[in-house]
Amino acid sequence: MIRVLLVDDQPLIRSGFRALLDGEDDIEVVAEAANGAQGVALAKQHRPDIALVDVQMPFVDGIEATRRIAADPDLAGVHVVILTNYGLDEYVFNALRAGAAGFLVKDIEPEDFLHAVRVAARGDALLAPSITRKLIDRYVTLPPDTGTGTGLDELTNREREAVALVAQGLSNDEIADRMVISPLTAKTHVNRAMTKLHARDRAQLVVLAYESGLVTPRGGVTDR
Repeated sequence: MIRVLLVDDQPLIRSGFRALLDGEDDIEVVAEAANGAQGVALAKQHRPDIALVDVQMPFVDGIEATRRIAADPDLAGVHVVILTNYGLDEYVFNALRAGAAGFLVKDIEPEDFLHAVRVAARGDALLAPSITRKLIDRYVTLPPDTGTGTGLDELTNREREAVALVAQGLSNDEIADRMVISPLTAKTHVNRAMTKLHARDRAQLVVLAYESGLVTPRGGVTDR
C-alpha cells in the first residue's frame, strides 16, 4: 500500500486528489495539511511514502516544507513531489535543490497522475528527459559552483558516467544500454553514486551533476 500525504492550501484541490487516490486499491491517503508547517508535522506523525506538496502556500511554502522533510533523517523514506499550477516556474529548480523527488503540474491527466505517484513511491525521480532538458535550458545557465565540494572525486569512472546519464534523463535500462552493462549493474552504479554524493534520489543527482560541472548544459561530460 502506497501511503500518501496531501499538502495544499486549497480544500477543493485536496479533495479532488483524495477522491482519485482513494479509488485505487494500492494507494491510501493518510492525512491532509493546509500549509507546509502542518505538512511537516503530519509527515513526522504518519511517515508516508509520498508527500504531494503544493509549492505556494501560506506560513510555510512547499520549498521550505521540502527542505525540512529532506533534512530530517527520520523522514528519509518520504518522497516529496511538488505540485504546481505553472509548469516550469521559478520554484521548480529550488524545490529539486531542496530535496524534492520531482514535480507535477496540477492539470495532469488522472491516469498520468496515478502513474507518477507509483513511480515516486519506487524511489524514481519524476524527471522525464524532456523535463530535464527544459530545466537545464532554463535554470542551469550559470558557471559551476566550484567553491563547494560535491564528492565527485569519490566516484569511480563508471559511477561518474552513470551520473552523467542520469542527468540526461535516462532510466536505468537506458543507462545499461548506453554503458553496455546489465540493468542491475546500472542501478548499482547509480545507487553507489547517490550514497557517495549524499543524494536522496535521482532528482538530486541531476542537480549535483550540473551544479558541479560534471555535465554541461549542452549535454557534454566534462573532465571535472
